Amino acid sequence: MKYPYPFLTPPPFQWTKPIEGTEPKVHEWVQTIASDEVDWATYDVAILGVPLSRSSISASAASEHPLAFRRAWSSFTTYNLDEEVDLADVRVVDVGDVRQHVTDIQACHQNIREAMVAMQTHHPHVLPIMIGGDHSITAMLVKGWQDVHEGRIGILQLDTHFDLRDLRDQGPSNGTPVRNLIENGVVKGEDVYNIGLHGFFNARSLKETADEMGVHYVTMKQARKQGIEQTIKTALHDLSQKVDTIYLTVDMDVLDISFGPGAPAATPGGMYTDELFEAVRLVGKCDKVRAMDIVCLDPVKDVAQATVKAGVHVFLSFLTGYKQRIQPT
Repeated sequence: MKYPYPFLTPPPFQWTKPIEGTEPKVHEWVQTIASDEVDWATYDVAILGVPLSRSSISASAASEHPLAFRRAWSSFTTYNLDEEVDLADVRVVDVGDVRQHVTDIQACHQNIREAMVAMQTHHPHVLPIMIGGDHSITAMLVKGWQDVHEGRIGILQLDTHFDLRDLRDQGPSNGTPVRNLIENGVVKGEDVYNIGLHGFFNARSLKETADEMGVHYVTMKQARKQGIEQTIKTALHDLSQKVDTIYLTVDMDVLDISFGPGAPAATPGGMYTDELFEAVRLVGKCDKVRAMDIVCLDPVKDVAQATVKAGVHVFLSFLTGYKQRIQPT
């Protein structure tokens, strides 16, 4: 049977479905597209794999993350005990992976942009969640969103780094997505809010660039002092006053290296997993948040699947907030 989306490859494998009447695990709950007759009106959320890591500054096999992410699903149920929320009735479909060129990064980036355009053109009501891949993919995904939708876009970024490197140095890499978007007029510097920067992992010049561009940022030390919950709520409130759409990007190197050893640029002094999970849940509750990605996770570097499972937990925590948004108690 012909796959209905030529810019995508289907999910590499399909899990068996649950026995009727049993509580599903995540791998049994997520649906896959099997034909061109699929009824998109029945879905709330679409998962898109973006297996690109050739554009990463640091050595990375983040291209292997979408597959590892799917395999880790079997360790999770759809029930969130902390929030007493069951995601089983949120309708999620896995559309597969964006096709990548063996050597041409520009072609890869164009495919990513076109994938977002196609999804949002044909299925604008479905919330897309992208599984990277390195952070360069974020610029292309947001550009694809802008190609389809009118209105002002804001970025909420959870990251250890500014991602404001000059594109003239190494091209559109994982260190450039925010600058790429600002310099191309896709977003305004004042509409970027970055939470989680810390320590000795950003050059002074990048901090000065952030200030010149008007980027808002909260260091990890500042966020802990005022509380993660208040920090996130303030950023969401401020962004919501200015923009029509908020795009959430989660770089897994925002985690402390002890919690996220599989992030290629993992460092000491970052977020704890419980802080990250609560942060993305709160973001998921916000009406203006229309898309998210999870990037920079290398399962080859991971230890005991700690980071891969944390990434799945981020995905499910965001969807917990999303369900609380669409089905408030």
